[in-house]
Amino acid sequence: MTDIRVLGVAGSLRHGSLNRALLRAAIKLAPAGLTIDSFELNDVPLYNGDVEAAGDPPGVTALKTAIRAADAVLFVTPEYNHGVPGVMKNAVDWASRPPRDAALNGKPVGIIGASPGQVGTARGQSQLRQAFEFTNSYCMAQPEILVFRAHEKFNDKGELTDAKTAELLGKYLEALRNWTLRFK
Repeated sequence: MTDIRVLGVAGSLRHGSLNRALLRAAIKLAPAGLTIDSFELNDVPLYNGDVEAAGDPPGVTALKTAIRAADAVLFVTPEYNHGVPGVMKNAVDWASRPPRDAALNGKPVGIIGASPGQVGTARGQSQLRQAFEFTNSYCMAQPEILVFRAHEKFNDKGELTDAKTAELLGKYLEALRNWTLRFK
């Protein structure tokens, strides 16, 4: 069995974020042969071409290094105002630079997300898929995990308590493992 290392990135900086909780659940539910390591975006500044020209800041270097070391990246995105949040898009923007040698170039990626709303993170995930066309990342299209009414599926400690969501997340992670193996 080939071991797959996935980098998990939650697109919210808030400590009590439902998407951070979803990432922790994914880490816990990862199937045999798949390991998920979490990366925090707190030290990744807003993208600025002038800053990039002077050299990547340490947080950006750490992000790019972690992406390159992983076999795949799992983006766990909230949805803000019908779209992908700035924190998540900013991470993708940095990881897309420089275009010909980007950390995301040719990298298998998965997208999941949680929201208190009725449509989960469908629109935010759709926008990320569009960005991954530019980065030449291999985005897994199916299955999808759009955790809606997420505040009802996690307890006050941020633990996933909904059995159906846990089952679907486990199936998603198995599919991500198989997807990644196609490119390894």
